[in-house]
Amino acid sequence: MKKAVPEKSIFGWLRRSWPSLLVLFLAALLFLGVRLALREERDTAELAGDYVEYERGTVTALLSDSCFSDPVAEGSQRGVQDLIVEAETGQYAGTSFSAKNYVYPMYGGAVKEGDSVSLIISTYASGEVFVEVFQYNRITPLLIVVGVFFLVTVLVGRKTGLKSLISLVIMVLCLFLILIPLLLRGHSTVLTVFLVCAYITVVSFTILGGLRRKSLCAMLGTIAGTAFALLFGLFAQAICRVNGYNTGSEAVGYLMQLRADGVPLGIKGLLAAGVVISALGAVMDVAMSISSALEEVHAANPGLGFRALFRSGMNIGQDMVGTMTNTLILAFLGSSFTLILYLYSLGLSFYQLLPSAYIAVEVVSGIASSIGMILAIPLTAAVSAAMLERWKKPQPPAQPVQAQPAKKGKKKP
Repeated sequence: MKKAVPEKSIFGWLRRSWPSLLVLFLAALLFLGVRLALREERDTAELAGDYVEYERGTVTALLSDSCFSDPVAEGSQRGVQDLIVEAETGQYAGTSFSAKNYVYPMYGGAVKEGDSVSLIISTYASGEVFVEVFQYNRITPLLIVVGVFFLVTVLVGRKTGLKSLISLVIMVLCLFLILIPLLLRGHSTVLTVFLVCAYITVVSFTILGGLRRKSLCAMLGTIAGTAFALLFGLFAQAICRVNGYNTGSEAVGYLMQLRADGVPLGIKGLLAAGVVISALGAVMDVAMSISSALEEVHAANPGLGFRALFRSGMNIGQDMVGTMTNTLILAFLGSSFTLILYLYSLGLSFYQLLPSAYIAVEVVSGIASSIGMILAIPLTAAVSAAMLERWKKPQPPAQPVQAQPAKKGKKKP
């Protein structure tokens, strides 16, 4: 006779979780396969000609400092510092150089002895080496900020918080190790971004909730919502005659230079792709909230049909529309707040400001993302209601209530 496996043992957990583990295993294989396909063999030949390296270093001495307080940018400085720096990484590790640090309000910053800095080391074919301070090295402060975020998330969220951090790390890895290399190799911008976001959706929901009914409903609702956001974004950018070139970012100029140098990057689709990435988090939040709420409604009243469940999902979702829409619109306005201030300060007329590509890009991005989030509500509600009705457990027939015989007793006088 076989022994029953305890539900709280590792074997019991494996038996319950094998579908989720299988999905995560296949997702890991896909990730590794794409990474191997994208791997670029490093050139082992010695560096020749003129080249530039970015390395970490430390300021060992401050020789001169001509920085002064900028009269326009409050609290900022402007000027030049002459330094002695020691390279800590790269082929020049352990070597001291004379370096200059150009300080301006918009980039760079004054440094002092002992500061960790990022260096631009230019080596010329003649053998001459020129070193310049690129930026103050902010890696350690950033790690502290990220560490505090992780600690607070785990302390408050416990197990769920830890799962959310794991999914967040996977999302960042997908963006930097999969999405960006694919785009730089010339793959379709819009399609690639959508497929990577769908992959992130499946992996994130599998980690957070396992391969269960409510997670499946949230996955389908999220993918459908982001698809509608993408389609509306493409439609809006077509009728407004804007695209990735009109985003007003200085980075677009550098990306155009990359194209001129032979990198087949699809810049035109970056606007619609940015809509999908921006909407993904909000759509995932709404989809999981609707799916989880309908799961609870069905558990409380298993007899509800498709219409009743769908109506409940819509009632729940309608309360989210106002706050989530405001969140997305304000996020886009906040990211471009500096540009808005500048345009407003010019005193432009109504017909100068609104027809501009800058305003059109922000409107298209904010509204397309909001539409994806809003449409995720009925889509997730419909999918959840259909699955709950299809997979509901049959209820036992009600037993007829038998009348109890009246007790004999003395009549009251």
